[in-house]
Amino acid sequence: MPATAMEFASVDTKRMRFFSELKRRNVYRAAVFYAASAWLLVQVATQVFPFFHIAEWVVRWIVLAAVIGFPFALLFAWFYEITPEGLKRESEVPRADSIARTTGKKLDRWIIATLGLAVVLLLADRFVLHGDVTNEKSIAVLPLVNESSDPGNEYFSDGLSEELIAALAQIGELKVIGRSSSFRFKGRNEDLKTIGEKLGVNTLLEGTVRKQADRVRIVAELVNAADGRQLWSRTYDRELKDVFAVQSEIAQAVASSLKVTLLGKGTNARQTGSTSSVEAHNAYLQGHYYLERRDVEGYRKARAFFDEAIRLDPEYALAYAERAETWTWLADQTGENVEAARLAAVRDAEKAVALNPDLAEAHSALGWIRYFVDWNFPAAVSELQQAIRLAPGSGKPKVVLAQVQTTLGNLPAAIALARQGADFDPLSYFAYGTLARALVFDGRFDEGEAAGSKSAEVQPGAWASQRAQVHAELLRGNGEAALRHAQLEPSELYRRNELALTYHTLGDRAASDAALSEMIANDSAIAAYQIAQVYAWRGERDAAFEWLQRSYEIRDTGLLSVRADPMLRELHSDPRYTALLVKMGLPLLVKKS
Repeated sequence: MPATAMEFASVDTKRMRFFSELKRRNVYRAAVFYAASAWLLVQVATQVFPFFHIAEWVVRWIVLAAVIGFPFALLFAWFYEITPEGLKRESEVPRADSIARTTGKKLDRWIIATLGLAVVLLLADRFVLHGDVTNEKSIAVLPLVNESSDPGNEYFSDGLSEELIAALAQIGELKVIGRSSSFRFKGRNEDLKTIGEKLGVNTLLEGTVRKQADRVRIVAELVNAADGRQLWSRTYDRELKDVFAVQSEIAQAVASSLKVTLLGKGTNARQTGSTSSVEAHNAYLQGHYYLERRDVEGYRKARAFFDEAIRLDPEYALAYAERAETWTWLADQTGENVEAARLAAVRDAEKAVALNPDLAEAHSALGWIRYFVDWNFPAAVSELQQAIRLAPGSGKPKVVLAQVQTTLGNLPAAIALARQGADFDPLSYFAYGTLARALVFDGRFDEGEAAGSKSAEVQPGAWASQRAQVHAELLRGNGEAALRHAQLEPSELYRRNELALTYHTLGDRAASDAALSEMIANDSAIAAYQIAQVYAWRGERDAAFEWLQRSYEIRDTGLLSVRADPMLRELHSDPRYTALLVKMGLPLLVKKS
């Protein structure tokens, strides 16, 4: 027993000497310094590198290197010592000549400095890079509730809600959430705090509308999203002809309550694109209601109501602007009287700008037409930039401009614009879908898939909601993951396209051929570009260029992706590809050295 006790005592002594030696050789300090420095480096990489579009694999390698390097740093601290003569093996330094204590004090200072930088970075990340939405002045207009006895007046309450969004977007210093996001909460009984958190705003405008004969009663209430506290509430009993004055009064009241300033000609500019005719305004609201349904039947009804609004007031600029957009979607989604519809779209958009050069919606519509119909990209950029200047609080022209920049191959600019659009409309399928494509085209697959997933989440049944995710996985070479996404695609057209691409990657030629044959049989009139895309991905150049030429001849809007789409990379070295870019007026690809 005494021998055993002595052995334990010896082990304890050796353990104490070992830990004492770890401390003397500054191994503990080296571990803390390395961990703090590695964490700081990783944070800089993950937060700063994306701003400079540095590839994601660089960040992953930095993280991996930091983890692997930790044990080597400890071994280095144990075996080596820094001396006035330089680096030496610890065993070669006499104990009397060791300056380990001095080195330890220097390490302490470096640790403090590194931790200080870490705190600064955390604060910058919290309050500068990502910001605190509760500190900015922001608002969302929830759809006004229709309290009329006639449910058919839903278009009127929805229309007033959207016109309030447009009026408030003219207020300087105020972030106003777009229609797509605000209307997600229509008819849903969610508490205000949850809505405020989802939309990233600190105030909400809600209320009711009662329309009866030629009178309207609007109750508006501004509330604090965090606690539901009422900031103000007003009731307006007016004749229908005074509805624009009511909108202006509400905008002024919001500005006063939030201590922000109306822009010089803000709401007046919006209203000059409108009408003094109650009947024309009513027809416009119905047209807008059906336009926002975003289906072929809705577009047809919308056009008829816009026709009526313009008949009643031939100088109704806003009605012309929205009828122009309606024409483009009718041409694109029906294939009926395409040339006549496109010419009508051009006439209407140009008429809207001529009637009111200060109407942001008019310039936005004309920018869309110049891009989507005319393929006049410099003119599209100019018009959309003008729309953004006139309505800086509107996200839609930013997202459309992001699409134009994607077509031109200016992907960093496209990504920045799409992010701005998503910031103004955080539940917008349009914004996140545009962002997802630009990110995937730029080779930023993880971010592109995340944006694509967000897009699919906010509008699961939308066309091409899985496209960005499928392309990202295919470009990675991950066919199995691409197949899982393709099978979730709600659009039959895009599902066939995605399956044809994916089965080729998986090596199943028969399945790829079958999906491609279905596309040709069912979709050739409206999806020539997508057919060409499949042939290009399969390396069948002649067939790909045959379908690209057909796409060009029918002005297939899918062809607007031809320059930036990485699924066509097999065609880039072919002179026919360069010739197509020249015909379309697109910048040529820059050859990599």
